[in-house]
Amino acid sequence: MMDEEFWHGKWRRGEIAFHEADGNPLLRRYFPRLDLPAGARLFLPLCGKTRDIAWLLAQGHAVAGAELSRLAIEQLFAELGLVPHITPVGPLERFEAGRLTVFVGNLFDLDRHALGEVGAIYDRAALVALPEPMRPRYAAHLVHLTHAAPQLLIAFDYEPSLVVGPPFAVPEPEIRRHYGAAYHVTLAGRHELKEGLKGRKPVEETVWLLRPR
Repeated sequence: MMDEEFWHGKWRRGEIAFHEADGNPLLRRYFPRLDLPAGARLFLPLCGKTRDIAWLLAQGHAVAGAELSRLAIEQLFAELGLVPHITPVGPLERFEAGRLTVFVGNLFDLDRHALGEVGAIYDRAALVALPEPMRPRYAAHLVHLTHAAPQLLIAFDYEPSLVVGPPFAVPEPEIRRHYGAAYHVTLAGRHELKEGLKGRKPVEETVWLLRPR
């Protein structure tokens, strides 16, 4: 089960070192490889208040997110200058304004019908946020939710004894194990994280393109 209180506590205390103020440069570099039509809708699981959302909206795309922390999503809409329309969807809350929709609550409570159609998934911080026993369930849920929509996935690779996650190391064999049945899995890039993680090095960010079989 997702340790909800762990993440709620991080947001309450402002312990969000995982939040990138300028968004992720690897998104901008590799996003064109998804080859999406103009205005395609992207799904960002465990999105927090990532600046990547502002960038995707600025490219003319629609964005759907899912996030446990209501505080993060209140901050997201405020920082974007948007006033959300909030409605209950079963155990979740749906925040909507313009081309942005975010479901607040446990990702596993989100279903296909509520999410609606998405053209692609961008997973920058979801798979790597989850402990190993949860990752198979998460990957299967994501495939089911989106009808195996194409995916841009950014993960971390490092010697697990170096760093106590999250973010966790998710090596290539595990990514192929979770997604190989539904997708053609391609390693698009491997980049050393110069500052490492929590002061420990070496750490690499790996970029994956997942295309439906």
